[in-house]
Amino acid sequence: MATSASMTAAFNLIGGDLAVSIGAPKLSFPCPSSFPHTIESAHKKGAGSTKNVRDSHEQRLGVKIYDDQAAKPGAIIVRQRGTEFHPGKNVGLGKDYIIFSLIINGLVKFEKISVYTQVKPEKTNSHRVGMREYFRLQRERNKA
Repeated sequence: MATSASMTAAFNLIGGDLAVSIGAPKLSFPCPSSFPHTIESAHKKGAGSTKNVRDSHEQRLGVKIYDDQAAKPGAIIVRQRGTEFHPGKNVGLGKDYIIFSLIINGLVKFEKISVYTQVKPEKTNSHRVGMREYFRLQRERNKA
């Protein structure tokens, strides 16, 4: 054998065999089974995964009762985020900026600045007006 000064050694891992080449002749022998062949997985998700996949309910914002439509007390007129519409007479503003009708029946009016309801004149020939008049007359008769 040659001396260590003239000997060149190369170690290669080829297909599970450890090949040692010293000078011209090549020696090859199989690797022991205890040689570590572990493959580690990535710790982070790969590209393309989405985290925000949850479905949220619709907001259902917008005008619910339009101009010149009748509104009952407590009826929601506009659902909004922020004060896109400002409240006027006979309407209130909720804590989430909902504009709603207050204690009167009326017609909704939109202006450039605000939303308000007007008192709707009652029909004189309606059943409600007739009953109201009847009970008013009854109260006057009972007082006398």
